[in-house]
Amino acid sequence: MRVRKAVALGAALTLTALVSACSANSGSSSGSSTLNWWTWDDKQAAAYKVCATDFEKANPGVTVKITQYNVVDYFTKLTAGFVAGKAPDAFQNSVQFFPQYADQHQLLPLDDYIKKDKFDLSRFSVGVDSWKYTDGHQYGLPLDWAATGLYYNTDMLTKAGYSTKDVQSLSWNPDNGGTIGKMIAHLTLDTKGRRGDQPGFDKANIKTYGFGQLAAKDFLGQSTWSSFVSTTGWRLGNKANWPTQLNYNDPRLVKTMDWIRTLVAKGYAPKIGTFTNTVSDVDLLSSGKVAMETGGSWSASTFAKIPTVKVGIAPTVLGPDNKTRAVFSNSNGNTIWAGTKDPDLAWEWVSYMGSEACQTKASATGTFFPSIPASMDASAKALKAQGVDLSVFTDMLKNKELYPSPDFRNGAALQDAIEPLIEGYFGGQKSDSVFADMQAKTKTILTQK
Repeated sequence: MRVRKAVALGAALTLTALVSACSANSGSSSGSSTLNWWTWDDKQAAAYKVCATDFEKANPGVTVKITQYNVVDYFTKLTAGFVAGKAPDAFQNSVQFFPQYADQHQLLPLDDYIKKDKFDLSRFSVGVDSWKYTDGHQYGLPLDWAATGLYYNTDMLTKAGYSTKDVQSLSWNPDNGGTIGKMIAHLTLDTKGRRGDQPGFDKANIKTYGFGQLAAKDFLGQSTWSSFVSTTGWRLGNKANWPTQLNYNDPRLVKTMDWIRTLVAKGYAPKIGTFTNTVSDVDLLSSGKVAMETGGSWSASTFAKIPTVKVGIAPTVLGPDNKTRAVFSNSNGNTIWAGTKDPDLAWEWVSYMGSEACQTKASATGTFFPSIPASMDASAKALKAQGVDLSVFTDMLKNKELYPSPDFRNGAALQDAIEPLIEGYFGGQKSDSVFADMQAKTKTILTQK
């Protein structure tokens, strides 16, 4: 996607001054050197190449090598690199693995660099505290942020008798589903064209589900059930950061999950396994298999590019009080390997990636949300000129409707333990008692070192 020339030119001018200043402060940029940076995100790998090119121009002899691995293999390859002493100089990191790497002393503390360069952490909108460890050190800079929105097929919405205004302020409660519950039922169609709230509706033969995959095994519920239960005041951990248990047995979550199961039982939403893992949210909306679904902000520009279907974006639901919206948000970070042979150069690159100039230029693709508000505004403005309206997400940020994902230990072990239980619950093999089991497991796993 192209960016208006005014935005691109302004970013380039700021960029040259910033990167030149950084290179002047360190002798590590002289001579021939390769800086390796890894990511699991193919879109960010492509987006940050523009920053790499400008960084190389400002630092003659330096090559920035960006490598992207599939997320399934990414962290295994990182661990292998740590063991072999061949990890990348810097890399995109997840809060799920951050504590483990910090405990293993694989991450370089950034405090001295931040102090020396007077690097202002307040430039970031979200995520700074997510990269501060229990030892008090800052190990990463926010690289991006994400939220959840409601994506819907505008033609299906219109044919069902709704307007785009109707979907902008949907309410929800776990007792009767609120206005979104009624809309989901009416958007559902069986193979004979009968709607979910009409006589004779056949829940065994569905043409279009009113809503997408809420009955998901995702143990955080980031882009599925969290936007519903969070409106009740529920939060994932018993503490904002470094919780000692996750609140799976909270009655508010149990009631939410029960409501989701009723959607599946009535034929309004698909069961786990209805669609294969290779079928994306974009595929489902474009094929007509679902009318509406929750999805990540990172998919906004992809939905907008569907050639045959117009997709609208609405904010997530208001809660039982009809005024509270709360959206789970996480921020991936940029970290430096403690074993890098050139920590000064790695810091120059990471701190440049955390500049307004780089983030504005890289995020012009609209494939990720930059963590600096000015860059986010520039990206949203450029994309709106191309027909992609991100105001749903920027409004969440400005209205302080986002709340951060907590940092916690042993994320991989937690995922392995909890997801099969959630899947069993939505598959009908387990009852509500599973939530007490889930919470008990988190007490054990989160406190292990």
